[in-house]
Amino acid sequence: MSLRTWHVKKKKKKKKKVKMATGSDYGLKKIVWQKLKDTIIADCRKTDVWKILILDNFTTCLLSSCCNMTDLMNEGITIVEDLFKSREPVLEMKAIYFMSPNEKCVDAFINDFKLKPKYKAAYVYFTDYCPDELFNRIKLCAKYIKVCKEINISFLPLEAQVFTCNNPAAFSSIYSPHSQDRNQTLEALADQIVTLCATLDEYPGVRYKKDSSKDYAKFLAELVDKKLERHYRLDDDNKKKEKTSAQLIIVDRGFDPVSPILHELTYQAMAYDLMDIKNDTYKYKGKDGSQKEALLNEADELWVKLRHMHIAEVTEQIPKLVKEISASRKQSDTKMSIGVLAQLMKQMPTFRKQVAQKTIHLSLAEDCMTKFQESVEKLCKAEQDLAMGLDVEGQKVRDPMRTLLPILLNPHSTPDKIRAVLLYIFSLNGTTEENLTKLIQHVKIENESEYITNWKELGVPIIASMSLFSSRKSSRRDRSQEEMYNLSRWTPIIKDVMEDVVGNKLDTSVWPHQSECPSAWNGSRAVSARQKPKPSSLDDYRSGLRLIIFILGGVCYSEMRCAYEVTQATKTCEVIVGSSHILTPASLLEDIRDLSKMPMQSFTIEEETS
Repeated sequence: MSLRTWHVKKKKKKKKKVKMATGSDYGLKKIVWQKLKDTIIADCRKTDVWKILILDNFTTCLLSSCCNMTDLMNEGITIVEDLFKSREPVLEMKAIYFMSPNEKCVDAFINDFKLKPKYKAAYVYFTDYCPDELFNRIKLCAKYIKVCKEINISFLPLEAQVFTCNNPAAFSSIYSPHSQDRNQTLEALADQIVTLCATLDEYPGVRYKKDSSKDYAKFLAELVDKKLERHYRLDDDNKKKEKTSAQLIIVDRGFDPVSPILHELTYQAMAYDLMDIKNDTYKYKGKDGSQKEALLNEADELWVKLRHMHIAEVTEQIPKLVKEISASRKQSDTKMSIGVLAQLMKQMPTFRKQVAQKTIHLSLAEDCMTKFQESVEKLCKAEQDLAMGLDVEGQKVRDPMRTLLPILLNPHSTPDKIRAVLLYIFSLNGTTEENLTKLIQHVKIENESEYITNWKELGVPIIASMSLFSSRKSSRRDRSQEEMYNLSRWTPIIKDVMEDVVGNKLDTSVWPHQSECPSAWNGSRAVSARQKPKPSSLDDYRSGLRLIIFILGGVCYSEMRCAYEVTQATKTCEVIVGSSHILTPASLLEDIRDLSKMPMQSFTIEEETS
């Protein structure tokens, strides 16, 4: 599909080719890997003995996100084992235990040494603070323990500027009306956010979005601020650490219900919405018909380059990539000297990797476009009109029902109809009971109306309130002069917030300070930076300001993209975004539906003794 088909409002400027670093080369992943090397690896490097690394589920994910087996081998680690699986004793080797500070992990560790030791010695590292009760229990194995430390990394660096707490269950724990562990979940999330700040060596000022119906963001902000104060009370020189210039903004998922529901047409968001991608693994068929798999992560340079582009730009790039492959192959077929051939052989692994990456993205882009042309294209204009409240010409949508009806009357899938109905309701700030009943009947989800009605648990109006104090939509930043595609006019609200923080325009009555950072964010840096040369890599942004956004209840891919866009635009502020977990439209709808479910009751059956 040509670029023109997408109806660009303004002529697109030609972009300069920028060489992209992979995510492990900069940002959060680099910082985390360096900290692990400076603590775990540095302690163990003092001896020449090769070591075994033993991990739990969380630390396996953590290590996988920022290094590979080659990196570990280079640091003297030859074997990586699962803490909970049966393992053969290796008495001549020392073992590094990197684990979460919980009862299950501590018990598994004690079992390795209690009766008969499995290893020569143990180096024990906890991701976070270990409770005294558990700490005292591992003293049973004290004679085998050479090191025992808490390293304060209990978050996952998912991308260069994105982190998660790896806790999808937090959504139900926080928003379910039947929740029995809300406070414990918020406490755990606060601890994880503090370890992020500690890893970045930031002591940020904390702000939150004030909400009239839910105060979860406020409660979390209070917890984080108290825990940060406790963490930084004394540093190594027994001096209290002062606040840094960073800001941490905490916001509730109900703050923007539109962005995670819309059909997004940027490559990463589109792929995770339309394709069945699990654990970042894309499955596709090769030319020979065989089933293949590819990891969509920052080790793939092409993925880093393409992921935030509009699908129209991606499809424009693909033919160029194919030509590059063809040209490279033709060049390799021509006669060449021994010296040139030797040089080519050295480059062969890199060349093969690049060819493989291009093949993957040819397939993925084609799959996305097939889905788009089958159904999504017919939905996008209506969705954008409902979300924006304006049509393509900038005219107000006076009758949203007229916009919605074609979707309800056409044979779209039930999830797509649910998404359209939700956008309609969000556009009106709630509808009537009578109208809601009719809409549910139209979509034929009478037995699963919770897909729609449970949004009220996030503080999102589903039934319109007649109160004078009912929640009103906040005004949006005017982006009418920005270059955009007609089917991609919506901008996630969090981008407005990011830009307002950098420009020091965030309303303190709506976004109160839990604690302030010392230096004012007056936007002067952002303005003066326009005269400065553009940083060559994201590492250069770290010499400026740092803004951390935490979205309670899941962050979507379009919001993740905003962190990179604002960082690139401001030039002197690095924006990092995180959440309890990453969500897709499908996973969010399921989570919303399940909020009504009662928690599983656990009970014990006692046998009667005769």
